[in-house]
Amino acid sequence: MTSYDILGENSACITVTGAPSLAAANFTRNSTAWKTMSDEEREEKELDLTSPEVVTKYKNAAEIVNKALQLVVKECKPKAKIVDICEKGDAFIREQTGNMYKNAKKKIERGVAFPTCLSVNNTVCHFSPLASDTSELQEGDMVKIDMGCHIDGFIAVVAHTHVVQEGPVTSRKADVVAAANTAAEVALRLVRPGKNNKDVTDAIQKVAAAYDCKIVEGVLSHQLKQFVIDGNKVILSVSNPDTRVDDAEFEENEVYAVDIVASTGEGKPKLLDEKQTTIYKRAVDKNYHLKMKTSRFIFSEINQKFPILPFTARALEEKRARLGLVECVNHDLLQPYPVLHEKPGDYVAHIKFTVLLMPNGSDRITSHPLQELQPTKTIDDPEIKAWLALGTKTKKKGGGKKKKGKKGEGEKADAEPMDASTNDAPAS
Repeated sequence: MTSYDILGENSACITVTGAPSLAAANFTRNSTAWKTMSDEEREEKELDLTSPEVVTKYKNAAEIVNKALQLVVKECKPKAKIVDICEKGDAFIREQTGNMYKNAKKKIERGVAFPTCLSVNNTVCHFSPLASDTSELQEGDMVKIDMGCHIDGFIAVVAHTHVVQEGPVTSRKADVVAAANTAAEVALRLVRPGKNNKDVTDAIQKVAAAYDCKIVEGVLSHQLKQFVIDGNKVILSVSNPDTRVDDAEFEENEVYAVDIVASTGEGKPKLLDEKQTTIYKRAVDKNYHLKMKTSRFIFSEINQKFPILPFTARALEEKRARLGLVECVNHDLLQPYPVLHEKPGDYVAHIKFTVLLMPNGSDRITSHPLQELQPTKTIDDPEIKAWLALGTKTKKKGGGKKKKGKKGEGEKADAEPMDASTNDAPAS
């Protein structure tokens, strides 16, 4: 939800039909060359990572969201109000993106691609409260931070888990963070051209089991496209008869948001209170004539300010939004991102990163260093160790030197094999 989707009767839909073409219409309508292209050619052009300009925009967005994450982690202290931290994360992204492309000949859309969320302990995802909320962080809280940034619709998302404490993280808290992080490291090595989405699904479940944890059901890792945070190619977190996705093979020049959520509980989250939902996205393929004046006002504001990407209800007038959003959601004009929960006492960890499938290998562009972990479990399975030993870069023929990637916040140009029994996973 987002940037992943939790499936089920209370869930958001998996994909949004027609989003790429709408993005093109909204943001590049003045381009004569664009108008003469077919839909397929437009989509290929906007996603082509062989264009240095496109790669630069992805990496600029990643640099900003990595720094925003660093800021938010520092703000996670006992007695800090969650809504204040969320606002600081979003404000930083708006400020930093606002300073870019000021003198561009064509207006470049940029800003928040997914609102900052802080989901604590057994809360799985999407907690980004309204201004009136008084929730505070406490010592020992396990906080999932989820956020996204875009430059010209090229999106970089990231999620990180931080425990509000000094010193190393121990016991089951350490286990679940290690499970999510090690699963993310394995996924990074398997999301590569020629591999299949099912390969990743099976592998991350095996990693979580090694830490006596569960991968949370219904989480989808999406392909990213220009102005599309939930592309049609997806990786399912847990395969079961009720949730199926099409088999898909990864291809060069694609971009993915790899989303890993692990739990010490059953991994079957529930929606407890619809009123906690504050993040929505315009369902661009849906239309309905709203009856309430308040709903029409709110929906008009959403269409003007947030025509495609997810937004927080904090950006709207609170009292009016509470009334107007209900009718919009009831008639499928908005896709809600529900706040989901595991059982009290369970711990949930979340790691998400953006990866570019470049010709020279996989380039992970978003991440943040973990706290020191002292898990109770170690990785002994030879298959998992073999996955972790895989490199993420493609060696050039003829023994040429590897091309060094641009150094970013918390990233390395080349991944190294990691010792899965420790917390020192490379933030590759």
